[in-house]
Amino acid sequence: MAAVAEKNIDSTQDTAQQELLNREIQAEIENMTGPRKAAILLVALGSNAASAILRCLNDAEVEMISVEIAGIRNMKSEVVENVIMEFKDLGLAQDFVSQGGLTYARDALSSALGPRRAEEIMMRVEAAMEVSAFHLLQTVETGQLTNFLQSEHPQTAALIIANLNPRKSAEIISQLEIDSQNEIIYRLATMGKTSPALLSDIEEVIRQQIGSLFGTELSVAGGIESVAQILNNTSRNGEKNILEALSDRDPELAVQVKALMFVFDDLINLTDRDLQRILVEVEQRDLAVSLKGASDALKDKLLGNISQRAAGAILEELDLMGPVRVSDVEESQRRIIDIAQQLEEQEEISLTRGSQDSVLL
Repeated sequence: MAAVAEKNIDSTQDTAQQELLNREIQAEIENMTGPRKAAILLVALGSNAASAILRCLNDAEVEMISVEIAGIRNMKSEVVENVIMEFKDLGLAQDFVSQGGLTYARDALSSALGPRRAEEIMMRVEAAMEVSAFHLLQTVETGQLTNFLQSEHPQTAALIIANLNPRKSAEIISQLEIDSQNEIIYRLATMGKTSPALLSDIEEVIRQQIGSLFGTELSVAGGIESVAQILNNTSRNGEKNILEALSDRDPELAVQVKALMFVFDDLINLTDRDLQRILVEVEQRDLAVSLKGASDALKDKLLGNISQRAAGAILEELDLMGPVRVSDVEESQRRIIDIAQQLEEQEEISLTRGSQDSVLL
């Protein structure tokens, strides 16, 4: 009996040590630069393959990677394996993109690798396809970019975040100190079009601090839409804190951002239980008017979560209603969304937002 207990203890210790090692390896890879990963891959491939690949790169790229290769000493086999797998996954993603575009690639990778890993890979693939002047920042490790933005002026940080993928922006925002977080969000929400002169200044800072060369075209301007997209991709706790701080500073701005975070069409993503809880609080007239602007799929979803008698009455009212002003439809939809948001704040329901994974902090 004692031998069995001792064996179980040893097994538990081995598992804990392995988990600790895995976390250390993951942290090392996350903080690793692109040139460093390229160097590890080339060393793993061997000198012949490495030479052939280096001949395809420009002088600056060869120099960066060669410096990294020279500095590699006693690399853990698990790290090398992870880098090779990342290269393989990126190659697979590129093949999927060429077959059916970004949406097809994301779905295929999600089925093969799981949603979280698929999002990490697609973030890098999308960065390579972007035309923004700041697209290469998408490939910079989150920790490095967060440290860089933490020391920059909030306006500079807001401009950079406005030009990142919302998923990347959400990761960075969640890691910033609270004061910086709130200041950057406010400046992002109030940001308008940015002058070419200011963009040039920002690009110069990026060249000096990160050492990458960027183009000059910029299409994203920030604003409340950017804030809403970022908050839709962050944790509920982080979202709540940011919205509260924004509301204290500018209540009207906070309302505008919140209004964009969950729209009427998003009701189709809710569970039947949550949708039924919302519809209990909705006036029949509001539901009928709101359906004037709804898709057939959403209409079926909503009517399918009320009683047959109520659904019949709604359909009859729709038939008799005639033309309705767009503003009236939007007002009814807004009242329904307000109910949904109130119920979420009371923790009675959970609103599904985009492809966000559920994460507990």
